[in-house]
Amino acid sequence: RRLNVRVNIELLSISNPVHKKDLAVRLTDDTDPFFLYNLVISEEDFQSLKSQQGLLVDFSAFPQKFIDLLQQCIQEQNKDIPRFLLQLVSSAPALDHTPVSLNVVETNPFKHLTHLSLKFLPGTDAEIKKFLANCLKCLKEDKMMLEEKLKRTEEDLTRQLSYTQQSLSEKSRELDKLKNEWTSYTTALSNKHSQELTSEKERALQAQTQYQQQHEQQKKELENLHQKSIQQLQNRLSELEVINKDLTERRYKGDSTVRELKAKLSGLEDECQRAKQEVLSLRRENTTLDAECHEKEKLINQLQTRVAVLEQEIKDKDQLVTRTKEVLDATQEQKVILEESTEEKQRHIEKLETTIKSLSAELLKANEIIKKLQGDLKTLMSKLKLKNTVTIQQEKLLAEKEEKLQKEQRESQEMGQSLRMKEQEVCKLQEQLESTIQKLEESKQLLKTNENVITWLNRQLSEVQMAKKLDSPASAHAGGRAAVSPLSMPDRPSFHSSGLGHPISPLYAFQNFLEPIHSKNGNSQCPVQLNSQLLKPTRCSDAHTVPAAGHAANKENGDQLGLESKYFKKKDDSIPLRGLSQNTLNSEYLRPYLPAKAQPSPKAAGTPASAYFPG
Repeated sequence: RRLNVRVNIELLSISNPVHKKDLAVRLTDDTDPFFLYNLVISEEDFQSLKSQQGLLVDFSAFPQKFIDLLQQCIQEQNKDIPRFLLQLVSSAPALDHTPVSLNVVETNPFKHLTHLSLKFLPGTDAEIKKFLANCLKCLKEDKMMLEEKLKRTEEDLTRQLSYTQQSLSEKSRELDKLKNEWTSYTTALSNKHSQELTSEKERALQAQTQYQQQHEQQKKELENLHQKSIQQLQNRLSELEVINKDLTERRYKGDSTVRELKAKLSGLEDECQRAKQEVLSLRRENTTLDAECHEKEKLINQLQTRVAVLEQEIKDKDQLVTRTKEVLDATQEQKVILEESTEEKQRHIEKLETTIKSLSAELLKANEIIKKLQGDLKTLMSKLKLKNTVTIQQEKLLAEKEEKLQKEQRESQEMGQSLRMKEQEVCKLQEQLESTIQKLEESKQLLKTNENVITWLNRQLSEVQMAKKLDSPASAHAGGRAAVSPLSMPDRPSFHSSGLGHPISPLYAFQNFLEPIHSKNGNSQCPVQLNSQLLKPTRCSDAHTVPAAGHAANKENGDQLGLESKYFKKKDDSIPLRGLSQNTLNSEYLRPYLPAKAQPSPKAAGTPASAYFPG
């Protein structure tokens, strides 16, 4: 079974009769208070334990090492297969106050190694009582400490509570004051804003009439500019295509040159490696030859010294020969006088001649050896000179090849840089091409939407004419305009007050359709409210509006009269021309279809309608 055991290690110093140090180890279980095992190890006991178990630690370092082993057991306890185990083994089947051995075991795939085994004795009744009394004492001290902490925390919390309640009451008062101030401020602001709104609406109505006149002129200018820009873009596109073709051809040529240069580079690198290997081999041969030459020079020096010694001996003997010749001459002169001593001197001369012959033979042999050595030296020197010339030539060739290699590497790097620059230029040109194509597509879409709007307006005009023919009594009104519902549209109107009798453009009819119409009595006038996306409602002169039943029904059903909503959405991707806003472009692309003469004056047409096309 597995247990969580608490191990207490204490180092006791006893100095009553003799100064001693004992190590006291105690095993306890927090769940079982009667589980108590003690072990006291003195220095003498440790020596016997050290000899028995083969420990390499002194008594002073033993406690720390034992603690390290226990810590390793704690680290490995949560693993499935722990490396270090702490085994508590008893001879009895259960832990019934019998001696117990505590083993620190290391598990290997080969063997279980016991690092340390200590025998513990069970605690006696007196020891258990003492241990329990100590535990009780510690618990009481902890309890007292906790009670004191609790009292302090309660006092702190009560103080904080009272302080927070006071601050809460103060804050609630401040909140009430702020609420009152805020309500008064909001009422004043709402009154101010309502007044400002009315003034701004009047200004907007005045500004709208001015803007409509300005938009007509600006639209014509913008159309001309738009056509010019399209032509310029087309010309630019053709130029860019030509440039793109040239660049692609240059790129292919650059790729082919780079491949050729790479092939040349690889060949030159191979040649360079071979040359380097040859240089290394030649240098090795040169070093060996230098060593041989050095040895031969030593031999030559030795032989030269020997020859010098022999030459000195020959000189000495030559001197002897000259002396002997002088003596011979003297003897020949004194032959007559010294006939008796001639025989002895002749013998001496014969001896000297034999020695001279032997010396001359030795001299001839030495000369032959010297000649041979000089010939060998000459051959070696010639070989050395040849090898030196070959190595110098190879080094020159190597230097030239390295210079060529460096030049080619520089050229290849420059080519690579130029290629990268050209690739970047090609990328930029492609991006410009894509942007120009997108802009062309957007301009085409704008033209399509313009055509769709024009066709829709023509259809609306034809429907209005049909409705006019059918509804003849409504068109018989003499001085004013006919009242229409949002579903039935008026025919092309003629303005008697302005003197316009000719037919007007579709856009002008559409604008006049939105203007205020006459009621049946002809006294009160108010504008008819069209689709909420197209128009803003305007106030009647008599402060009441004509209810339109059909239009309200359409609103409830969610039908939108007029164009679809996609034609009035703002296009952020479209191309703004020369700083003009997108709203002016989108609101004015129908302006060329409206004649300048057909625009109604505010005096003749009455109150102008607030019709607009949102950007």
